Amino acid sequence: MPTLRGPPAERSPAQLLEFGVVNLDKPPGPSAHQVSAWVKRLTGLEKAAHAGTLDPKVTGVLPTLLADGTRLVPALLEGAKEYVAVLELHAKPPTDLEAVIAEFEGEIYQKPPRKSAVARKLRTREIYDLEVQEVGDRQALLRIRCESGTYVRKLCHDLGLALGTGAHMGDLRRTGTVPFDDTDLVTLHDLSDALSRWREDGEADWLREAIDPGERALEHLASVTIAPSAAGEVAHGAPVYAPGVIEAESAAEEALVACYTPDGAAVCLGRLVGDPEAESGTVVDLERVLV
Repeated sequence: MPTLRGPPAERSPAQLLEFGVVNLDKPPGPSAHQVSAWVKRLTGLEKAAHAGTLDPKVTGVLPTLLADGTRLVPALLEGAKEYVAVLELHAKPPTDLEAVIAEFEGEIYQKPPRKSAVARKLRTREIYDLEVQEVGDRQALLRIRCESGTYVRKLCHDLGLALGTGAHMGDLRRTGTVPFDDTDLVTLHDLSDALSRWREDGEADWLREAIDPGERALEHLASVTIAPSAAGEVAHGAPVYAPGVIEAESAAEEALVACYTPDGAAVCLGRLVGDPEAESGTVVDLERVLV
């Protein structure tokens, strides 16, 4: 039977590195892929993966998953994103700027830009909040909370057309990607210093501040707690059956859920397909085994 992880709060530094996540503050300049490569070199791990691509000039929240934690990437691709963006206007802002921008809240149509990695088909995206925070001579500072996959550069272009001034995106910083935000970001220098202190002096306090257990990346998902015996079956590829469920948070059918042992260790990601309170049948179909 595979060895299940212990409680997240009790893991050693080595165990954090093997199933951890860093809420990384991406600097301007490198691509998200380059940042992940730097994290691999710093940690000495074979695998590290970022969740949600940021262009080279864009800064901010870039959750970076370590080693076996890379299996958690699907959990971070569907959540809402939040940005602060500078809208560079091509003329003085009109008096109705805020009213025009407010009209973009809700469902919008977007076609991915030519340089994107996805098919350039018209699609819809949801803008949950769009707030004008400051207006300057030819600039507006925007706070944007939107559905994953929204192209902020294209949104800024379309805002310029609607305003009649023309506009493009200036500086952009991601301030949140569910369940992470910018209140506890870790820089590459922070991570490097924490690793050096642990390796040279055996002090792990800084490392524990820089690296969270992988379970943090699942905090926004409904949880299903399963018995250790059921977790052992899941580790061999079996779905979660009703008799193995101890308790479950409410979730919509086919929702992505996270399954845990009673001590809080993540076991798998899967889709809710049955009633957790049933006496028999499949409750969760597997998507990713995490042990």
